[in-house]
Amino acid sequence: MYSDPKPSFSFLILLFLCLQPLIFSLSTDASPPPTVCIVGSGIGGSSVAHFLRHYFHPSPSQPRPPNIKIFERSYVVGGRMATVSIGGETFEAGASILHPKNYHALNYSNLLGLKVKPPPASEDDDSMSLGIWDGKKFVFKTLQVDSKFPLLQKIVSYVNSFRIFFRYGFSLLKMGSFVESTVDSFLKYYESPERRPIFETVDEMLKWAGLYNLTTQTLQDELIGIKLSPLLIEELVTVITRINYGQSVYISGLAGAVSLAGSGGGLWSVDGGNWQMASGLINSSDVSLHLNEEIESISYLGEYYELNSTKRNSYSCEVAVVATPLDEVNIRFSPAVSIPERKLQHTHATFVRGLLNPAYFGLRTVAEIPELVGTLEDPDLPFTCISVLKQLDENDTTYKIFSREPMSDALLDSIFSARLQTNRINWGAYPHYKAPELFAPFILDGQHLYYVNAFENAASTMETSAVAAENVARLILSRYFSEASLQSSNLQSFSPDADVSHFDL
Repeated sequence: MYSDPKPSFSFLILLFLCLQPLIFSLSTDASPPPTVCIVGSGIGGSSVAHFLRHYFHPSPSQPRPPNIKIFERSYVVGGRMATVSIGGETFEAGASILHPKNYHALNYSNLLGLKVKPPPASEDDDSMSLGIWDGKKFVFKTLQVDSKFPLLQKIVSYVNSFRIFFRYGFSLLKMGSFVESTVDSFLKYYESPERRPIFETVDEMLKWAGLYNLTTQTLQDELIGIKLSPLLIEELVTVITRINYGQSVYISGLAGAVSLAGSGGGLWSVDGGNWQMASGLINSSDVSLHLNEEIESISYLGEYYELNSTKRNSYSCEVAVVATPLDEVNIRFSPAVSIPERKLQHTHATFVRGLLNPAYFGLRTVAEIPELVGTLEDPDLPFTCISVLKQLDENDTTYKIFSREPMSDALLDSIFSARLQTNRINWGAYPHYKAPELFAPFILDGQHLYYVNAFENAASTMETSAVAAENVARLILSRYFSEASLQSSNLQSFSPDADVSHFDL
């Protein structure tokens, strides 16, 4: 007799009903994906989130990507990237310029559809007029011409190049070679992940790229070693390090080389504010963002970390990442963590809309004052630089002043003949560099507590923060998600359609 081998429909229903409790049990017993908590929403924290998302690859042991939470003590994202509005114009108030070989920042801008723009003329060495001020007089000034004719501007630019070369000689070429060599070594951090190790310490990371020795002695010693002229070190190099890091040529060699690289041509920024990179990365990384919530303690409880905030909220995370400098925050760690003591160098950025006083500089007219006034290393000098951001008309210009101490109204009134608007911002901007540098580890507790800003003692820029963040993301994936692959092919373009909260300072 023929019998149908297929089970009857009623039998399938009966089987499903019998197995339903087991199926439900298996689905509900599946462990939730781990949570990564990131403290800080600047370029470091947002980059960690970005690289975690785009390097993660599902595996049998970790089929689902982690949940990511970002905590920001302010009510805006961006960290030390921010803008200020003066006279109806928006200007960078914090981290302001990017190098043409800052490839992570360039990639972010492309992926996020951000518009790139060159910095103001006063921050572009090809078109600015420069004066080096010793507190009493200009020891050197480039020629400046008020003309819209490109040919005349080009002639003046050539004349200025000749005058600079005549003053500093072939030492300029040696300095350029020193900077180019350092940049070439830094480019190793962009090699494909398959060819690039994952680093647990900053020391390892620097030694692999051939940069570690630059952190063991001062910039001055490095430049003397390659036989730069004392005049170039005392004047032009000092002006650059004071502008970019608010410090003298006694900073460590690597920080100094990065500072010199930041004075070259081809510099750029993001139209509307560099903070948009952090905002876009957070938007695109499926992050739970907690604004205006400061983390005051991080405790390791065996299987997870407990983060407690000033809002009296508590969060559990399998992985915790600190992406803000620990030097001036009051996070309590349990167990305690140990990192080398360091101080942050504070830069006071003062924005003034008005008109400089030529008599302060021993000149007769405002037109004689260079667009960029740099200063020599002298503790009695009240500012490190003054630059023109935008000239509205001959009696109305917006300036940016950097100083190590706050600029009092009395001091500003002596430097300016008129002030229509004044904004002051105090940045804990970067470490106070000294050689030899000591570095905190990327892994603070031997478990899964990570510190992105450990790399800042080598050099502090938006790009170095992104490079450190990428390494930390790879470190997390290799140590916690041990079977997750790090295929660079998993990186893909994205275009966020939402905006993270931000406002002008």
